[in-house]
Amino acid sequence: MQSGEITIPVDGVQLEGNLEIPQGATGLVLFAHGSGSSRKSPRNNFVAERLRDFGLGTLLFDLLTEDEDSVYENRFDIGLLTDRLVSVTEWVKTRTEKSDYPLGYFGSSTGAAAALRAAARYPAVGAVVSRGGRVDLATAVLDEVSAPTLFIVGGQDTQVLELNREAHAQLTCEKELEIVDGAGHLFSESGVLETVANLTGEWFASKLSLRKE
Repeated sequence: MQSGEITIPVDGVQLEGNLEIPQGATGLVLFAHGSGSSRKSPRNNFVAERLRDFGLGTLLFDLLTEDEDSVYENRFDIGLLTDRLVSVTEWVKTRTEKSDYPLGYFGSSTGAAAALRAAARYPAVGAVVSRGGRVDLATAVLDEVSAPTLFIVGGQDTQVLELNREAHAQLTCEKELEIVDGAGHLFSESGVLETVANLTGEWFASKLSLRKE
């Protein structure tokens, strides 16, 4: 396995990340965390660990530097977050040892909006998964997303669930909406995050493998 902390130079700043690629990986998933979170998010790291069990590489990184994150408005600047995700995607594709991997995006909360917007701008992305995503913040580009897209929402997260249903109806790509019974916005209830991780792994493992072929 290739693993370790990395520094990604984009847009005149250095973004901290953690890259782990299992031997024989069939794809690489980039994580876009939500507002106030980071590459150290325990929930995203739990999902990432499960993805590696599915034979997928993972890249968790900070969309903002510490100084940028200290400015509250930056956390909700979806345009900025999208630009960063696209820039990191382009950085990955220029790295010879990683350039051949089919790529996927996993976004949570506001990061899901950035993931969808980036997928609309970067059609080579092979699949997208949103966990409790503020997908309504990507409404303007939903019909431009071509990558197979999975929305995962907690059944008790009623407001976000309604937003996801509306956004799901606007997608014209291959799509699914999975509602996790009994789960709230943070998926902190017993066993539900494992369900999220398995749904995510199955989606990426199938869609990224298909793109590779």
